[in-house]
Amino acid sequence: MKTGKETYPNLLRPLDLGFTTLRNRVLMGSMHTGLEEEKNGFTKMAAYFAARAAGGVGLMVTGGVAPNRSGWVSPFSIRLVKSSQVKDHQIVTRAVHEAGGKICMQILHTGRYGYHPLCVAPSAIRAPINRFRPRALSVRGIKSTISDFIKCATLARESGYDGVEIMGSEGYLLNQFIVRKTNKRKDDWGGSFENRVRFPLEIVRGVRRGVGDDFIVIYRLSMLDLVKDGSSWAEVVALAKLMEQAGVSIINTGIGWHEARVPTIATVVPRASFAWVTKKLMGEVNVPLVATNRINMPDVAESVVADGCADMVSMARPFLADPDWVKKTVSGRSDEINSCIGCNQACLDHIFARKTSTCLVNPRACFELEKPFVLTLKSKKIAVIGAGPAGLACATTAAARGHDVTLFEQSAHLGGQFRLARQVPGKEEFAETLRYYTRELELYGVDVKMESSPTVEQLRAYDEVVVSTGVVPRELSIPGIENENVSLYSEVLLGNKIVGDRVAIIGAGGIGFDVATFLLHDQGKESIPAFMAQWGVDMGYAEAGGLRLPEKKTPKRTIFLLQRKTTKPGAGLGKTTGWIHRSTLKKNGVKMLTGVEYLSIDENGIAIRHSGEDRFLEVDAVVICAGQVSSLGLAHELDTAGVAYHIIGGAHEAGELDAKRAISQGVEVADKI
Repeated sequence: MKTGKETYPNLLRPLDLGFTTLRNRVLMGSMHTGLEEEKNGFTKMAAYFAARAAGGVGLMVTGGVAPNRSGWVSPFSIRLVKSSQVKDHQIVTRAVHEAGGKICMQILHTGRYGYHPLCVAPSAIRAPINRFRPRALSVRGIKSTISDFIKCATLARESGYDGVEIMGSEGYLLNQFIVRKTNKRKDDWGGSFENRVRFPLEIVRGVRRGVGDDFIVIYRLSMLDLVKDGSSWAEVVALAKLMEQAGVSIINTGIGWHEARVPTIATVVPRASFAWVTKKLMGEVNVPLVATNRINMPDVAESVVADGCADMVSMARPFLADPDWVKKTVSGRSDEINSCIGCNQACLDHIFARKTSTCLVNPRACFELEKPFVLTLKSKKIAVIGAGPAGLACATTAAARGHDVTLFEQSAHLGGQFRLARQVPGKEEFAETLRYYTRELELYGVDVKMESSPTVEQLRAYDEVVVSTGVVPRELSIPGIENENVSLYSEVLLGNKIVGDRVAIIGAGGIGFDVATFLLHDQGKESIPAFMAQWGVDMGYAEAGGLRLPEKKTPKRTIFLLQRKTTKPGAGLGKTTGWIHRSTLKKNGVKMLTGVEYLSIDENGIAIRHSGEDRFLEVDAVVICAGQVSSLGLAHELDTAGVAYHIIGGAHEAGELDAKRAISQGVEVADKI
């Protein structure tokens, strides 16, 4: 059996920066977690980063730290501006170094993205994703901001960091100065390319002078803005060369502004979709380049480096999912990696909701102190009934802690609703979670009994019983609902029912959107060029910003998405991904009707009442996605028999299916028993 270093020789090769060497080519990219602003946040960050350092990552970058008050993400966000703050940061750097790691601090000035009334920008142009209009920086303000960056970097060195990353991408302040879209200045800091890049260049030059030669300086360069009037490719190359001359140690890739209408990190984005951008810059400069976005497994990361796309790969969310990602890769156990599925539900969605980040597939992430993994002192005999996400999380966690676990599943397949979700185009990554849990069941010796429903008497023999029996579709009372042309969403997603060219979907929640997406796409993995064409990304980079007109296709089907409620369809979709799903359906001409009353169904379609008028939709098929209810038959039997049990997942709360809640509950119960 090959070792990890034999299987991934390029990824795991050390990187010599001259004054220091990184143990591999894996960078844990910057990600704000919310710990930065929590009470005892530095202690919590120390545990969070130390776990990843112990997991073997070559270099880590913190979430963004503001160099001054105007650069805050929001009021009272983390910043480093005076010596008295150094001791707090030393809590983090000391823990990382004791765990054998290296860490850089990202210096981030949000510019017009700052969610507060003190935000500033090169010009007073409000961002479409922010209600606050920025104040245009004066020349004096520009010079004081440069000084603030330099001071922040020197304080970072004093704090024990191994380097800094200067954030010049994703539409933040430095990026705003660089492009014509946001820089309308007529003075020496605007107009020509040389003037527009003067601000970030003076910052980098000043930082290098301030920190000395034996300190890592990463520049996060926006290589593909994905907004109108962004940088041209010639400007990207020119700036990279100028940054090399200014003394940067590494250039990290930035893809897309936050206001760009192109998905860049969601599950729908094919793996390593933007590595081609970094590859275009390879050979233009002599400093190491880092590729980023949707790199989540070792084989993908290895191919990026081996194919000459980059010298390093950056991953942020994959280290939320599994802090031991590198350690498992090195030891030849990549099949044990808990993969990031790119869902954003517990990380970015939490941040935008002002909550601490965690991870759907790893609820211990960012809660290392509150939710430590602890081996049990007394092994118990535990029965878990139901092998959906909640049951799998509970069974594997309990077994890993040292309990004797039996997992019962009434069907012939593991996975529950995840098994359905992975069928949806753009959600194929859900299969990785099932792969992970299947391997965990093997590793920890869980006794898996498929096509098995235990009786109450059988369950009396166990010390603890966990009911994770999931959900069943909500029954609807519509005349004709028993017709052959009516299907449940599960039948359609699993291919047990084939629908025609005209479809009505009853229910416009997350499942309704998933089924519509499934019916609009040809099955099979989407290629990177096809994805770029669909979303209007020019891989030839002929225009500034890298945009082109999206490719128009004739929709595969005519689809009506119906709901009883008068609220916005897909109201419960994720904050950072919901727009992608809505845009996809809109591009494909899906007709969304709200406030619908269902009158009857026959072989020719469905009769409805909408906006006070009776209508008949001629469709070949009607698909039911109208919610679900908890499957509580076993729970009722246990109640009657007086057998105690824990209940988790959909069986505990059906509602809008929530894998984040289900997995978290599974782990929480397993930790307690």
